[in-house]
Amino acid sequence: MKALVTGGTGFLGKHIVEQLLDRGYGVHVLARGKTPTTLSTSAKLTFFRGDILDVRALKEAADVDVIFHVAAKAGIWGPYQSFFDCNVVGTRNVIKVCREKGISSLVYTSSPSVVFGEHSIRGANESLPYPTRFLSSYAETKAIAEREILAANGEKLTTVALRPHLIWGNGDNHLIPTLLRKASRLRIVGDGRNQVDITHVENAAHAHLLALDALETVAGRAFFLAQEKPVLLWEWINDLLKLFGKSPIRKQIPFPLAYAAGAFCDSLAKLCPNWEPPMTRFLARQLAQDHYFDLSAAKKHLGYSPKVSIIDGMTALKNH
Repeated sequence: MKALVTGGTGFLGKHIVEQLLDRGYGVHVLARGKTPTTLSTSAKLTFFRGDILDVRALKEAADVDVIFHVAAKAGIWGPYQSFFDCNVVGTRNVIKVCREKGISSLVYTSSPSVVFGEHSIRGANESLPYPTRFLSSYAETKAIAEREILAANGEKLTTVALRPHLIWGNGDNHLIPTLLRKASRLRIVGDGRNQVDITHVENAAHAHLLALDALETVAGRAFFLAQEKPVLLWEWINDLLKLFGKSPIRKQIPFPLAYAAGAFCDSLAKLCPNWEPPMTRFLARQLAQDHYFDLSAAKKHLGYSPKVSIIDGMTALKNH
């Protein structure tokens, strides 16, 4: 059995690669740049240089039985076209290559952001619809891609979409580094009591393999993934900062003021595409509102349960 992991050198992708190798799979990795030294040296691992916008490189790497499509452009700012190219056009390329090469299984890494609009989410399940208006290019383009992944499901290609929320853990090169870099400028938005789901990277990776195992029965569906329970966002952020010797965040800013600042920054960012805005409307809502989900479907249909608890994950960060 062979699997291709797009974005296999990224934070989540590397963990999926390692867990596939542990199962004895042959694994192909498609990624830009040189072969990273952090990847396994297993003889069953083959690295291909390129990305999902390079159809020729994608085809070369796709001599496999299943594709785990993890590659994406993430972030809360940047030109819409750059998100669309990677997240939508790249995903269309993956679907096209699956069909052309007769690959019958496709596991897609989506995001709960695809259903995040302008209201808090408290224990919602997968029946929650896509919003009519998106506040971020990332969320909008991931929603387009997810729709197309699920629509591609059929007799010759079975597909499933997974929505892990706020992936964290050892080796994180996005969420935790961003928090540490911006710690001195962060302000608690709102009352600081909002609850959110988080997902340890090993749990997210494990769920991808579970989805492959159950693919025939879960094809054409999307699933939320997270830890055993939501956390108080600002309490968890302060726990993280404490682990890394940073001072806790105490200062607060009212949500309406943060949202207004985000609206201004969103407008200014359109005129200055290379400028990183300190706040956006999407970020203001993410920092102030609840967003946690009902995991019943993943537990029932994928057999999912977190292998790494929040406590164990935090301990591993501390001891790393």
